[in-house]
Amino acid sequence: MTISPKRILLYRIGSLGDTVVALPSLNLVARAFPGSERRLLTNFPVQVKAPPAAAILQNTGLIHSYLRYSIGTRSVRELLSLWWQIVRWRPHTLVYLSVARGITTARRDALFFRLCGIRHMIGVPNTEEMQQNRQDPVDQTFEFEAARLARNVSELGDAQLDDPSNWNLHLTEAEHVRAAEVLVPTGERPLIAVSIGTKVQTNEWGHERWRNLLTRLASLYPDYAIAITGAAIDNEASEFIAAGWREGSSRVNGGPVINLCGLISPRESAAVFSRASVYVGHDSGPMHLAAAVQTPCVAIFSARGKPGTWFPYGRHHHVLYNQVDCWGCHLETCVIEQKKCINAITVDDVLHRIRRVLD
Repeated sequence: MTISPKRILLYRIGSLGDTVVALPSLNLVARAFPGSERRLLTNFPVQVKAPPAAAILQNTGLIHSYLRYSIGTRSVRELLSLWWQIVRWRPHTLVYLSVARGITTARRDALFFRLCGIRHMIGVPNTEEMQQNRQDPVDQTFEFEAARLARNVSELGDAQLDDPSNWNLHLTEAEHVRAAEVLVPTGERPLIAVSIGTKVQTNEWGHERWRNLLTRLASLYPDYAIAITGAAIDNEASEFIAAGWREGSSRVNGGPVINLCGLISPRESAAVFSRASVYVGHDSGPMHLAAAVQTPCVAIFSARGKPGTWFPYGRHHHVLYNQVDCWGCHLETCVIEQKKCINAITVDDVLHRIRRVLD
């Protein structure tokens, strides 16, 4: 008879998007160990735009509590404190769901967890096959990050990535009520959701382009309203692009635009996205939230990452990605090439994809 372990430690670092793409694997762990206490070891947010994992996973029932540490810390005191917290809790099994950071790092992590007394580990990416996102030989795109994670823990079963229930955020009635409250100014109009926030300069499409896009959208879709979401730090830039919608809307007596940056939580943003006909944004955490609630995404990507890996999961999304000669650079700031990958994406390009969704 198989005895289900009582305490499972899951390891996943990152912020909003990193947490969302792990949802199918987190659901798989919950199914594999239904009676266990599941604790997530994650990192403190690295910046104000990066909400903690708990801000996404609360109310899902997938994680019961959290341990946190500073990424890249070399503090002996902090590492000893983390070691003691894990040792004292005495987890039976580790499920490794972290981003790929190289075989050496994975083996170092495994050694640390063994020193914490954990003998059974699942998903530690100690081979190149587990580290790398597989490339499709036909279209040359790469495996979704969600699929790589699920493959690494497949000994637990099938993560069923195509089942929407495995992306379910279990939004509460209060979160849906809050979304309805902030959307009152839109009336009964259909909704376009927009978010221009991103953590890195390389992924920014440009405020002037966004403003131009919203001006033209307002003229094309006067029956729609716009909701712009993001962190409080995105408020000023979002007001700038909102002026474009107001300008276009004034010509056709169109719908309103509301700026929700800093006013609602990430999960409340997801509730707003669930009411939208389309989501438009950068490669970012809010994009993954929109995809999780099954809203079609029009996503504007730089080529800093591999094509496919961080695309919104699902077949009903539209991604704009230019695979230039310097693709896969992983730069957070692009100066030499002047962001030629994302800057080559025109307003017409994005507008065409939005019209394919709305029309």
